[in-house]
Amino acid sequence: FYMKFFCFFFPEIKVWEKAAGKEKWIIKPPASARGTGIRVVHKWSQIPKKRPIIVQQYLSKPLLIGGAKFDLRLYVLVTSFNPLRVYLYPDGLVRFASVKYNDDINYLSDRLMHLTNYSINKTSANYTNNDCADSCTGHKWTIKTFMVYLEKEGVDTKKLWKSIRDIVIKTMIAGEPHINTLTKTNTTTRYSCFELFGIDILLDENLKPWLLEVNISPSLQSSSALDIAVKGPLIQTVFNMAGYHLPSNLPRYIVTDMAKLYGYDRICQDVRLEKVTLSNQEKAKQALYANLDREDYIEDILDDLTPDDVRHLVTYEDELSQAAKFEKVFPTKNTYSYLDFFDVPRYYNLLLDAWEHKYGDNREQGIELLRKLCAAKIHLQQPA
Repeated sequence: FYMKFFCFFFPEIKVWEKAAGKEKWIIKPPASARGTGIRVVHKWSQIPKKRPIIVQQYLSKPLLIGGAKFDLRLYVLVTSFNPLRVYLYPDGLVRFASVKYNDDINYLSDRLMHLTNYSINKTSANYTNNDCADSCTGHKWTIKTFMVYLEKEGVDTKKLWKSIRDIVIKTMIAGEPHINTLTKTNTTTRYSCFELFGIDILLDENLKPWLLEVNISPSLQSSSALDIAVKGPLIQTVFNMAGYHLPSNLPRYIVTDMAKLYGYDRICQDVRLEKVTLSNQEKAKQALYANLDREDYIEDILDDLTPDDVRHLVTYEDELSQAAKFEKVFPTKNTYSYLDFFDVPRYYNLLLDAWEHKYGDNREQGIELLRKLCAAKIHLQQPA
């Protein structure tokens, strides 16, 4: 689902395909953005030799609209990596190059032809703004409008979106081991962080989606009514789902005044919900189930929910209640096959898999169970 790429560190290694000179490659500096330093090349001699760069196979036969190349900017919210919880926003941006596409090597230097970044193309004399979110005009469309356009062209957009969803899930799983390790090392509570990713997708001439890159800091600036229509609800929902928690160590007079101002008994979360220490019983349960096959855990893991289990499930359902337009792509009752792609089985992924299996089609029944457990204050119990 991604184009072949290499990470070159000169002068240690020199990797190049026999097809060099015939195939085209994109070179880009690592950890960059907005098209900075990106070029399309076809010769080894065109590659800088004194700095680390990423070399990515160039997709020479992209799908064109009006003769121009374009890409899709998707917005993906990850609220947790253990368990992995991934949400895909149903709208996004379609960004067009401002010069019509030509795959002849004599045009490789034309960045306005080969790159779709808004920050590059907005400087073009050919660039046309689109201030209407429902219009297929100009050099920027919404993904929703784009899908309507494709449907009119006879494209199976449900199949296409399913393929895009697959790329999103696999991309997050690919980065899961490293991110999960760093998250565990650098955070003290599961409520500390979330990430909104900007994922760029390119469609080839056969409508197959390919992953271009993942941006950890997607631009949320809104320079037009179209941008506002997409990003406004997006940002609002992200904050609602993240559920910002006031720190419990605020001065008491601030806590008291704010609670009174907003009409609450308390505004800080019970500190017991933030604890990550497991009891011996919880450790034993996690060790047991993490090593079981799906048919051996799918029914039993929910039979005797521990306080830690309840806290995770409450967080999950609270988050879902605020998801609004976001589509939950992982976990669902149908995504258990992706568990085979993880480096190691993680207990919380198995817990949510079983929860989706049992309550995915009847969330209210699952929520009612959690209400009863919380009424009994199971979620607040801590190891002795």
